[in-house]
Amino acid sequence: MKKLTRNVLRSAWLQRAAGVAAAEYLRLVWLTNRFSFEPPDVYDIVEPEMPFILAFWHGQHFMTPFIRKAHHRGKVLISRHRDGEINAIAAERLKIGTVRGSGDHGSAFHRKGGVGAFKEMLRALDENYNMALTADVPKRSRVAGLGIIMLARESGRPIMPFAMATSRFVRLKNWDRTTINLPFGRGALVGGDIIRVPPDANGATMEVLRAQLEATLNDATRRAYAAVGRPGEDGHD
Repeated sequence: MKKLTRNVLRSAWLQRAAGVAAAEYLRLVWLTNRFSFEPPDVYDIVEPEMPFILAFWHGQHFMTPFIRKAHHRGKVLISRHRDGEINAIAAERLKIGTVRGSGDHGSAFHRKGGVGAFKEMLRALDENYNMALTADVPKRSRVAGLGIIMLARESGRPIMPFAMATSRFVRLKNWDRTTINLPFGRGALVGGDIIRVPPDANGATMEVLRAQLEATLNDATRRAYAAVGRPGEDGHD
C-alpha cells in the first residue's frame, strides 16, 4: 500500500496538477492582498544593477515569484527532490525559469547536483537572468550558508536580500516553519541592504558577509511582518 501511494504521488500527471494548482492559488493570494514595498522605490534602486542574486529564507518563499515584473528575466534554484518537482512546475507556470540542484555546499554537494547547479546559476547570471535562491541550507533554518556568498564572489553580481509577508497565513510545524500565505489581507515586500562580495574575498571575509546576510534577512523579515500589522512575528518562532 505504501509503495502504491508513493508511486501515485510521484506520478507525472499528479505532480503537474499539483504544481498548476499551487501556482494559481498563489496568484489568487497575490491579487487579493494589498502589497506595500519598502523602500517604496525599490525597483528604481535595483533595476539599474540587474542581474541580482535574490536571497530569501526557506519556508518564506511562496510569494517570491511575484516580485518579477514582466520585463525581468528570472530563474530560481529548486532541489531535485520529488517535492521540488511540484515547486518547479509552479514556478514555470508563473514564468520563472528553474535550475535544479542543491544550494548546500556541505558533504552532499556533489550527490545532490550542487556542482552542476552552481555552474548553471553562474551561466544564468552571465546571461542577465536574476537568480533567486534560499539563503539557508536544508534542515538549518535561518542559518545562512556560504553557497550564496560563493555565487556572488564567482559571478561578480550583488546580493539583494528581501522578505515577503502577508497578514493572514498558516504556519506549518516543520523544520523551516513553512508559511502558507492566505488571500484577502495585506502584504509587504521589504528589501535589505545590498551585499557585494569582492572577487578576491578570502574565507574570513566571506564569513563576515555570510553573517551580514543572515542578520539582514532576519531584520527584513521582522520588518515585513510589522508592516502587515503582525509585529513580533518573524515567520519562524
